[in-house]
Amino acid sequence: MARGARATLIPVGGCALALALLTGYTATGAAGEPAPEIRVSGGRIVQSNGQTAAAYFEIRNVGDRDDTLVFADSPELGVSMLRERDRKRPGTARRAKTVTIAAHSTLRMSRGGVHVALLDPPPLKPGQRISFNLWFTDRGRVGAEAVRSHLTER
Repeated sequence: MARGARATLIPVGGCALALALLTGYTATGAAGEPAPEIRVSGGRIVQSNGQTAAAYFEIRNVGDRDDTLVFADSPELGVSMLRERDRKRPGTARRAKTVTIAAHSTLRMSRGGVHVALLDPPPLKPGQRISFNLWFTDRGRVGAEAVRSHLTER
């Protein structure tokens, strides 16, 4: 009986100690920082007659920490990728692996800058609304909506 009590005392004591340490860690505010505050607005899609398309958003980081946009997709449109201007070859774009959104800053996506390239999208009607997911390193998924513009790209 004494062996049984001793055998259970060690794991229970270890759990109690771990719980006490974790409680102290969180009570001091040291248990991590809040996720960055990301706000996405102004979503628009421009589609050419040749069916290529791009989505543009305004991304505001109103938090105190930088965050990184790693991917953007639309369940309705299929394959997409982040693109940015290629500094080595003016007038061309390349795949953007990640895009950092600094704390207290705004990224306005544009044709000549960072944007979401939509690969082989279906024909979209002007005014059509499409849902998107923007994926960030710290914040995670942020839902957004883009409206098919009446304009077309060349």
